[in-house]
Amino acid sequence: MIKITYVTITYQAAKVLQRTLDSVLQQDYPEITHLIIDGASTDGTLEMVNDYIERSNATGNGHKVLLMSEPDNGIYDAMNKGLRSLDGDYVCFLNAGDFLPASDIASRIVGAIDGQSPAVLYGDTDIVDADGHFLHPRRLCPPEHLTWKSFRHGMLVCHQAFYARTDFAIATPYSQKYRYSADVDWCIRIMKAAAKENVPLLNLHMVVVNYTEEGQTTLHHRESLLERYRVMESHYGRLSTFFMHCWFVVRSVISR
Repeated sequence: MIKITYVTITYQAAKVLQRTLDSVLQQDYPEITHLIIDGASTDGTLEMVNDYIERSNATGNGHKVLLMSEPDNGIYDAMNKGLRSLDGDYVCFLNAGDFLPASDIASRIVGAIDGQSPAVLYGDTDIVDADGHFLHPRRLCPPEHLTWKSFRHGMLVCHQAFYARTDFAIATPYSQKYRYSADVDWCIRIMKAAAKENVPLLNLHMVVVNYTEEGQTTLHHRESLLERYRVMESHYGRLSTFFMHCWFVVRSVISR
């Protein structure tokens, strides 16, 4: 059976973590590993995770839950720790506060693979508020046929809706020269590697994650945008990135 690994990065996340843990616990698909990479939290996060491990074991759902808690050098260092601990076939980074929208999501994702072995599985995202209540679908939508060049138009697939095949993921660690946008760079580099090996990407045609609006990129919006511009320049070139961002400005004015 296809094995899915969810990696959740936590630090002082007790206020928002429970819905993330519960959404994985409730999955009816047995071949799931949940790696929780914690940055030595002191706010009750670890107690919450240990309770989750006990509940998961008690259900007999077949899930494996692993916890690592130690100081790190930021979120992307923690994500790389997750990559170094992977097993299975596909990995998804499900941040604390974000959650799977239904108990059969993993089953439906595996069903959509249907004997293939795509480099990336990608789907749609709904935006929720700090209490987990639905707000609206994500403004940027995945294209029918995603390629690494698609992200010239923005990050069309949310990081949490991007399931990477583990061999590609392990071979592509997150760049720690970025503080807020290494996830964009990571997705592009994985898609580039897939294109080089002529391995397809699969559109799942379903909402696969509920994304909490208040994340690090929201809290540091300006810094994130500037850094994302640098990521785009590194992959698509200076002129192409400049003219594409000019179009973004025009588009935003027209849509008002």
